[in-house]
Amino acid sequence: MASLSLSTPTTPTSLSFTSSSIFLSSHQLQTHSKFKFPISPPKSLSISCKASPLPILNFSGDKIGESFLDLRSAPPDTARAVVHRAVVTGLQNKRRGTASTLTRGEVRGGGKKPYPQKKTGRARRGSNRTPLRPGGGVIFGPKPRDWSIKINRKEKRLAISTAMASAAANTVVVEDFSAEFAEKPRTSEFIAAMKRWGLDPKEKSMFFMTEVPENVRLSSRNIGTLKMLTPRTLNLYDILNADKLVLTPEALDYLNQRYGVDYQGSDDEDEEEEGEEAEEASD
Repeated sequence: MASLSLSTPTTPTSLSFTSSSIFLSSHQLQTHSKFKFPISPPKSLSISCKASPLPILNFSGDKIGESFLDLRSAPPDTARAVVHRAVVTGLQNKRRGTASTLTRGEVRGGGKKPYPQKKTGRARRGSNRTPLRPGGGVIFGPKPRDWSIKINRKEKRLAISTAMASAAANTVVVEDFSAEFAEKPRTSEFIAAMKRWGLDPKEKSMFFMTEVPENVRLSSRNIGTLKMLTPRTLNLYDILNADKLVLTPEALDYLNQRYGVDYQGSDDEDEEEEGEEAEEASD
């Protein structure tokens, strides 16, 4: 997993599953005088987090400006739990649950007693399909089941925005470069552009664009360490798994609008999220 960092106006912290100060930050606890156990003060559900300025680069790799990623982020003491729950939910909902084995009653054959009960000197046996013999049934084997679990939309959105805000130190904004590949796809030119943007093709990187042109997709599909995501396919696992994040200005505006502090939500976007969840479950 990538070690991502979160910078707030007060104290710089980092987000990581292994060791991170955002998940291990200490806070003052109050002790109940009668029961003698710590009681934490009430915390707000989310806080506003303004990340560090993001450099804007052109196709040649020159810095042409700066922008900000202003997203809603979970408090440091609950960020780990929120992000972990969303990751587990996403991975578990991808499980098809189609694994199936046959018990001794479902395996074909085995109806005849192999040999008499007595006078053979061998252990008594009533069927050749016993789980103790090759070709027999399976004891307590897997059966088809539904592995899906539920997560609230607001909690899932908060986990994604928290991860994106924590990755600001490893994020760059690149001008729309689809015109550079308008004639034909070229993987070598795409790798050269990645190096100009400060990306190592051997490291995991995630490109987030509102729309991926066909030639850009063809130019990047042979790079095994690269993930090309759109608002439809944006997910928490790929954000945390990437070492570097690359955004386009349109994608940055989408994140600030969709996961920003002033986001209120609408019925149309809720229906869109339901479609995304159904699509993830079917993949």
